Amino acid sequence: MIEQLAADTAMGAVTLNVADLDAMTAYYRDGVGLELLSADGSRAVLGRTAPEGGGREIVILEQTPGLRHAAPHEAGLFHTAILFDSEAALAAAVYSVARMLPGSFTGSSDHLVSKAFYFDDPEGNGVELYWDRDRSAWSWTHGQIEMSTLYLDPNAFLQQNLTEQGLAGAGWGDARVGHVHLSVGDIASAREFYVDRLGWDSTIELPGQALFVSAGKYHHHMAMNIWNSRGAGRRQRTLGLGRVDIVVPTADDLGALDERMGHYGLATRNDGRTVSVDDPWGNLIRVEAARA
Repeated sequence: MIEQLAADTAMGAVTLNVADLDAMTAYYRDGVGLELLSADGSRAVLGRTAPEGGGREIVILEQTPGLRHAAPHEAGLFHTAILFDSEAALAAAVYSVARMLPGSFTGSSDHLVSKAFYFDDPEGNGVELYWDRDRSAWSWTHGQIEMSTLYLDPNAFLQQNLTEQGLAGAGWGDARVGHVHLSVGDIASAREFYVDRLGWDSTIELPGQALFVSAGKYHHHMAMNIWNSRGAGRRQRTLGLGRVDIVVPTADDLGALDERMGHYGLATRNDGRTVSVDDPWGNLIRVEAARA
């Protein structure tokens, strides 16, 4: 009963359990350049005003005092990857974050399909800021996307792409969650859940190390690796990852996914608008239909 997710499936917001709501809000608002779409005391929603109108949620911060930080070897979030629509907008965000928290930069790479810069937010959650090359420049071989990890000089990138507008601050252009990368315990179980059950297509598999998956021939909407978490079991509730949202095109797609989960004996929570399911490590995945 394997059915694949619709080609225009996309990622929604990533929810983080946080200890210091003010500091984390300031990081994603003033550093990354996201707009504060709403705040109600213990919860802040950040994103961008969508070109078609309305707010596109990117990061949801939920203050959860009393939770411990996850240990590096546990399953959970590897990074949230925020996709910018131009190199200039990416440069503005990279410059803004590096100026706000210079010690948070962890690296940069040219992946052939994209250019990416990596940071840790104030509570240690991985953040990738990136820009995609046009799909016409991507290369596929035997059904797998060709990606690499080439050196990308951050200073040269900023010199070439940082504009006067970017020097004044981030927060312009379009942005969205491009992909979400998780730490998991083993790749075989990740493939069974995310490809065979949930319905993503595999785009790259590094045997025993990492799996990249997508819909609609994107390079990857999600990835799972065991680089820090080999053998990790089911996670407890901690600071860090709270939930990963996926957006399918229609209510029919949502219903088909719920039926598929039931067929495989996976327990879901269906409130009529969303279907939620835990992956094998207790990472909460919530799927919703796109709003008209």
